[in-house]
Amino acid sequence: MNVLLWIVVPYIALTVFVVGHIWRYRYDKFGWTTRSSQLYERRLLRLGSPMFHFGILLVAAGHVGGLLIPESWTDAAGVSEAAYHAVAVGLGTVAGFLTLAGAAILVYRRRTVGPVFSATTTNDKIMYVLLVGAILLGLGTTVLGNLTGDPHDYRQTVSPWFRSIFYLHPQPDLMAAAPIGFRLHALAALVLFAFWPFSRLVHVFSAPLGYLTRPYIVYRSRDRQLGARPVRRGWERVQ
Repeated sequence: MNVLLWIVVPYIALTVFVVGHIWRYRYDKFGWTTRSSQLYERRLLRLGSPMFHFGILLVAAGHVGGLLIPESWTDAAGVSEAAYHAVAVGLGTVAGFLTLAGAAILVYRRRTVGPVFSATTTNDKIMYVLLVGAILLGLGTTVLGNLTGDPHDYRQTVSPWFRSIFYLHPQPDLMAAAPIGFRLHALAALVLFAFWPFSRLVHVFSAPLGYLTRPYIVYRSRDRQLGARPVRRGWERVQ
């Protein structure tokens, strides 16, 4: 079971994540979008979207630091375990609640605003369940572990297991030794990564670089009188 959960499932999820994005970009470029619903409702979106996106960026940065940077590196840099733990827990808790609050507003908006709800697909609903589930499991593990006064040092188990996957030398026993909350959070994240390429989350890897070189869009007025100045040559009204 440990081999299945902590070796087979991670490699399947990562393969689907990479290959799925390549397939999606090649065969579904027009579907590579967030399907924005801003035209339907703006007040709640203006509140929930920044909270969610800023929060998830902090969460992602915290995971990169906690999973990819070995404990020996922070020790060599002179960062004590107490200082690292205080910063990680403090920022992680704030970022988690900020992300969860933003997600709650966005879900409430999709459920209560008629046009937005009509534009919500089954794919979107699955995506929200997986995303919010992973956030809740991660935040709950962090908060409960510190409330009990016995937080688990994930840099001794989860982090080296995660890096071992990319070293192609997986160590499932490390993850098996982690508390159940961390294991459920990891499994939820793997399922989310496998679903990622087939959802609107692909927009994370989009950057509007084309706007820098895109030509201007020329708009021509429908009014017969285009202004006080005489019409320039080449800009006469088309009959």
